Amino acid sequence: MGLGGKLGGRCAHWALIGVQVEPNRCFSRITTMETEAGGCLPPVSGVQWCVGEEVPDMFGSILVALAISIGAPGEFQGSSAVDQPVLVDGRLVFPEGARIPKYMTENELRYLDGNLITPPRGQSAPPLGPVRGASEYEEMQGILLAWEGFSSTLAQMAAAITTTGNADVYIACDSNSEANSARNSCISAGADPDRVITVVRSTNTVWIRDYGPRYVFEGDCRVIIDHTYNRPRPSDNAYNSYFGSAFNHAVYEIPLVHGGGNYHLNGIGTSAATELIINENPSLSGSQIIEYWRQYQNVETYLHDAFPTSVDYTQHIDMWMLMCGDERIIISDWPTQSGSTQDQICDAAVEYYEGLGWEVFRTPAFAQGGTHYTYTNMVVCNDVILLPEYNDISNTYDNQAVVAVQAAMPGREVVQIVCDNLAYSAGVMHCITMHMPAHAGGIYPTTCLQTPVEGIVDPNDCPQISYISDDDEFDVVSVDIEYSTDDGVTWQTLQSNLAPQGVATVCLPDTPTNQGRLRVLARDGDGNTGGDVSGPIIIEGDGVEGDVDGDGDVDVSDILEILAQWLCQGDCSADVNGDGSVDVADVLLALANYSP
Repeated sequence: MGLGGKLGGRCAHWALIGVQVEPNRCFSRITTMETEAGGCLPPVSGVQWCVGEEVPDMFGSILVALAISIGAPGEFQGSSAVDQPVLVDGRLVFPEGARIPKYMTENELRYLDGNLITPPRGQSAPPLGPVRGASEYEEMQGILLAWEGFSSTLAQMAAAITTTGNADVYIACDSNSEANSARNSCISAGADPDRVITVVRSTNTVWIRDYGPRYVFEGDCRVIIDHTYNRPRPSDNAYNSYFGSAFNHAVYEIPLVHGGGNYHLNGIGTSAATELIINENPSLSGSQIIEYWRQYQNVETYLHDAFPTSVDYTQHIDMWMLMCGDERIIISDWPTQSGSTQDQICDAAVEYYEGLGWEVFRTPAFAQGGTHYTYTNMVVCNDVILLPEYNDISNTYDNQAVVAVQAAMPGREVVQIVCDNLAYSAGVMHCITMHMPAHAGGIYPTTCLQTPVEGIVDPNDCPQISYISDDDEFDVVSVDIEYSTDDGVTWQTLQSNLAPQGVATVCLPDTPTNQGRLRVLARDGDGNTGGDVSGPIIIEGDGVEGDVDGDGDVDVSDILEILAQWLCQGDCSADVNGDGSVDVADVLLALANYSP
């Protein structure tokens, strides 16, 4: 879809973000790449639109899956030097340290040549265990970053996160040399050296919110929901599979093309996105997309209208909304652009959430020269809030935002960081972070028995179970499968030294019981243990003669029960020999199998 053209005589450049294009709408700072007048970029649907030509009226309004941002010359404020990847021998090369913008660059559009980005449908099934989406306002273990340009801002953020925020930073770096440089920069900015963790793995861009791991809890284990990144940035798109493997977190591939910034959720199953997601997945309806999120993340999603790309190139919801509590939300307000499309969208969202009984807070927003100055694109991490401030607009807005955010999330420290350069590239701080929630078990490892084993079980069936594990230091070293016949008072080991996640065939002892339990017990490198326990298991069978109470043994409790039913006639549970009466023969048979 990469093309240049003129709408109403104004220069146009196109970006892959999924919106409706209307005549005479222009957006600035989409690209700095110069194209000679009359030069044609790749055709769309058999039609070539060229710089220097008018777009035919029949194409004045087109709904396309590969969406559009348009730039008018002379509307820039701030830096005009926007980096982009280079096409070399038919592939995209991302220069080291380049500040690749969040939106689709012109060279990326040339590379796609009008083709859609599509996900590998059905690559992995949804999580098997119980799922809860992790909110951003709950306890965090760390924040993920990618060291790809904007290093000064990243270092300032790392300093606040690792000190006031009491969390780790996990920084993706392309090489060991870059890892050393990133670490030193963060420490120089004031970061806690013990909390700066570098992950040597190549990425293409800084925008890890859009491609990074979306964490949910499966049982008490953290797992990753991965989508197909809506940009042709292969190293970014491959990052989650590596990260999940490196930190022993299961990865599930949801079959959606998506940018993670177009998503917010609370911790009790409510989420939101804009209708951009429908344009990114043209073969799916809105209800089908919502159903995928329901299956993989156990959320109910509301799709809001998207901003015009003249206001926000990305159309992502995190540019104008933040869920900051189970029923609390911050939504942008447009004091100088009252009645604008974006103002109406925000006001409609306010009405929607207030109708649900939520408490709504407003922060100011401002758009000029193609730049969206927003405050909702903040980073919440434990006791710290990283809030944007801007040099290009009045500090009145900065001050108003601080007051609103402190009211919405009292007790957290607000740290302001100048973000004009990020805003020029169509994002702010939330766009360059991804959250990793704290481990649910504290210092003790956790497991999730993904396959239910409960109720009446035939031990001859030897059920197959699947399981995963998690740990605060990511170092589960082994897993044991254990079984109890007395509701967890005592345990016997069935299998030991298994991998941290996997599948096992479990043959239960044929001892009759109605108090059976199966446990998947993990052990970490420090020797701590913890695990998930199944529901009650019932093993039926002939059992041991004299085991009146069905606990698997003949002991004093069984003798006492026989005596309690002495001379009972007919259907009596203490009639051990089944002759229709409880008498001395039953006592003698029980004593023959007695095991104190």
